[in-house]
Amino acid sequence: MQQAAARLATAPRRITVLGSTGSVGCNTIDLIRRDPGAFEVEALTAYSNVKLLAEQARELGARFAVVGDAGKYFELKEALSGSGIEAAAGTTAVAEAGGRPAEWVMAAIVGAAGLEATLAAVRRGAVVALANKETLVCAGSLILAEIARNGATLLPVDSEHSAIYQVFDFKHAEGVEKIILTASGGPFRTLPREAMAAVTPAQAVAHPNWDMGAKISVDSATMMNKGLELIEAHHLFGLPESQIEIVVHPQSVVHSLVAYTDGSVLAQLGSPDMRTPIAYALAWPKRMSTPAKRLDLAEIASLTFEAPDPVRFPALQLAREALKAGGSAPAVLNAANEVAVHAFLKNQIGFLDIAATVERTLEAMPAETLVSLDHLREVDAAARERARLNLRRNSLGLTH
Repeated sequence: MQQAAARLATAPRRITVLGSTGSVGCNTIDLIRRDPGAFEVEALTAYSNVKLLAEQARELGARFAVVGDAGKYFELKEALSGSGIEAAAGTTAVAEAGGRPAEWVMAAIVGAAGLEATLAAVRRGAVVALANKETLVCAGSLILAEIARNGATLLPVDSEHSAIYQVFDFKHAEGVEKIILTASGGPFRTLPREAMAAVTPAQAVAHPNWDMGAKISVDSATMMNKGLELIEAHHLFGLPESQIEIVVHPQSVVHSLVAYTDGSVLAQLGSPDMRTPIAYALAWPKRMSTPAKRLDLAEIASLTFEAPDPVRFPALQLAREALKAGGSAPAVLNAANEVAVHAFLKNQIGFLDIAATVERTLEAMPAETLVSLDHLREVDAAARERARLNLRRNSLGLTH
C-alpha cells in the first residue's frame, strides 16, 4: 500500500474510468474536470451511451474509448473521428481498457459485467477504486488472492465502505468489535409490506437521498444493496457476518461506523454526495476539494437510527444466509437478483417477486466451493438461467 501511495504521489495521475457514463462514472468525470492538470485519462468505457462517452473522451483527451455494445463500434468511431482517440467495442475491449497503463482505475461498471475489466486492472498491480460491489460479492476470495499476488491496492468507493475505511484501524484490527453499515431505508422504509406488491419501477428508482442508476436504486428499495454491501464488507475488512451490523439511518449523514473493544465508536459523516467518497479514492493518500455541500449539524438538528424490518426487507436475511453458506452462494444471490431486478424494471414481475426469486434460486442451488474464475462464470450463468426459470414458473402460477 505504501508503494502504491508513492506511485500516485506524482502528478499528473494517469487514470481509467470503467463505466464513465453511469452515475459514479459521471461524478468521477466531474471531479477530474474540476482539476484537469492533476489527471491524464488513459481509457473510458460505457455500455451503450456513445454520445456521452465520446463527449467525455474528447473533453478529457482520453487515449482509448470503448463501448461495451459491439454493435455500436462504428457509431463510436464516427463520434471520435478526427480526435486521435482510439475506439473499440465489445466485452473483450472493455477488459482491455482495464489492462491499459493507468496507475488508478475506477471500477464502476454495474453488476457482474464489471468483473473482467476490474480483474485486468488488478492483475497489473493498479490502484483500483471499487464502486462495483458485485466483484467482491461474487468472487471475494478469488479477487483478494489476485490482489495479493499482483501487489494491487483496493480502495472502496461505496459511501459506507469508504466511511469504514477512513476510520478502521488496520494496524490494530484486533481492537475492532464490529462495523456498522448505515442504510437510508430507501423510498419504502415505512410502507406496509402488503402495499409493496403494487410498487412501480418509477417509484422504486426515486431514492429519497441519493442520485443513482436504476438497478442500484431498486436494490436500495429492496435493501438488497445493503445485503451486498454486508458481503463486500466481510471481504474488505476481514470480519465475519456476526460482526457486521446494519442500522437504518434515514438522513444519510452518518455513512457508517466502527465500534472498538474499549467502547469507542468512530464514524464518518458528510452530506449525501457520491463525489465525497469518490474524491477520497481519487486523491488517495491525500485529499482533494469537492463541491459537496458542507455538513451543518445545527441545520440538520437531529439524526435518527432504527433497526431494519426483516419482514419488509427479506433481502437482508438472504444476504446473511448466503455469506454464512459461503462458496458460490453469494454469486448465486447476486446473479438471481440481477435477473429479477431486470425483470421488475421491465414490468414483468412485481416488486415483492424480486426477493422471492432470489430465495427460490438459492434454495435450488446449494453452495459449492469456488475453485477458479471459470468456475465462477459457470455458477453465474447457471444461477441466471435458474432465476429465469423461476420467473417463468411464477408467471404460470407455479411456485415450486
